[in-house]
Amino acid sequence: MMEAVLKGLALGFALALSVGPIIFTIIKQSLNNGHKGGFSFVAGVWVSDIVLVVLSNTLTVFVSALTEHSTIIAYCGSAFLIALGFYFVFFKKVSLARDPEGNESRFRKRDMAKVFASGFLINTLNPSVILFWLGNATFLAANHTLQERIVIFSICLLINMAADVLKVMMAGRLRSKLNLHTLSVINKISGTILIVFGVALIFFHKQVVH
Repeated sequence: MMEAVLKGLALGFALALSVGPIIFTIIKQSLNNGHKGGFSFVAGVWVSDIVLVVLSNTLTVFVSALTEHSTIIAYCGSAFLIALGFYFVFFKKVSLARDPEGNESRFRKRDMAKVFASGFLINTLNPSVILFWLGNATFLAANHTLQERIVIFSICLLINMAADVLKVMMAGRLRSKLNLHTLSVINKISGTILIVFGVALIFFHKQVVH
């Protein structure tokens, strides 16, 4: 069982330290919308990861069928990232709305739902995420029991969640020190990064296919 714990730790830290569109969007949401925005986004990512982990370990045939349509998933994921990036760069207007007392306006439930959905979709429509979970589930199934795999993936997910919480908290603290111009620049940088990742997703997918 100790081996399962160590593998869970290694997998968790590898995932937590990986660089992708998720980490930049976590920071952007936290800076724009505070802790509620950041946590709403990572909650969507967490639900997506949990669903993919469960499917990868119990419905391997189903997830394998998804990988057979990796081109469609890659194009959909790329289009979503690029569209989101263009929205942030050219159309998204940053504002710090205030109520009559001068306090920042509340982050509404419908806003939380929208941000949650974006986190779920960005994570789920990324073929590399699907391959990460399916690849590790397939590899670990050969030498580990179901109980051991539950330990491995539970530790991995908990470490990744803890890292996401830390990112949200750190970004949220910086928010009060930023002005509208700085937030607008951060939005554009984040949007540009999403566009780059979207284009790279298609490019690398084509390289793998050919």
